Amino acid sequence: MTAVIMQPYFLPYIGYFQMMKCADVFVVYDNIQFSKGGWINRNRILSNGKDVFITLPLKKDSDYLDIRERSLSDTFQTERESILRRIEGSYKKAPHFKNVFPIAEEILRYNDANLFKFLINSIKTINDYLMIDTKIIISSSLDMDHSLKSEERVIETCKTLDADNYINPIGGLELYSKDRFNDAGINLTFLKTSDFIYNQFENIFIPYLSILDVMMFNDCDRIHEMLNKYSLL
Repeated sequence: MTAVIMQPYFLPYIGYFQMMKCADVFVVYDNIQFSKGGWINRNRILSNGKDVFITLPLKKDSDYLDIRERSLSDTFQTERESILRRIEGSYKKAPHFKNVFPIAEEILRYNDANLFKFLINSIKTINDYLMIDTKIIISSSLDMDHSLKSEERVIETCKTLDADNYINPIGGLELYSKDRFNDAGINLTFLKTSDFIYNQFENIFIPYLSILDVMMFNDCDRIHEMLNKYSLL
């Protein structure tokens, strides 16, 4: 069985869904510390030929809280309309805007201020559109030692799941040891998204934007082709 373990990200890039699609089980961390400056509560979209951030505003709180303990700002109900207007203004002339913008509305108007619940709902909503049916497991539901860190935690999670294959994003190439995983009876591979280009109006192509960008400019058949464009190292 092949497992993937990831943090929840806000409307992540296509590589996230490539890993989802090639896994038998996709574990999403809820009981891991929220990290600033990453992709948990923000991502990039195309706007006037440039990449710009859209960000979920969070309540001010301790930097040591887990993702599941963080909440969206009390002002989010107002601010989400600003995010939706930015998405609409950026993509209203995109070929698949009429089908995709309602999905963005559904995601951003989800009525739960808990950050993890908001994010996991958004991931599942995108999965429905992309017809990805990989089983999703919330990390805290697993009966294991959750005090473990980094590589040890990943290996123990795989053992708990009886997974003999683990796929990690290519960015973890320097973090994890294939020998260490092999010693635990687990085959470790790294997913590298292949380069591909699609039309973003008449602009110079900007890669690795939010999955929303992919969906706005490509139909589902084309996206399914893209989801299979990766290599395992």
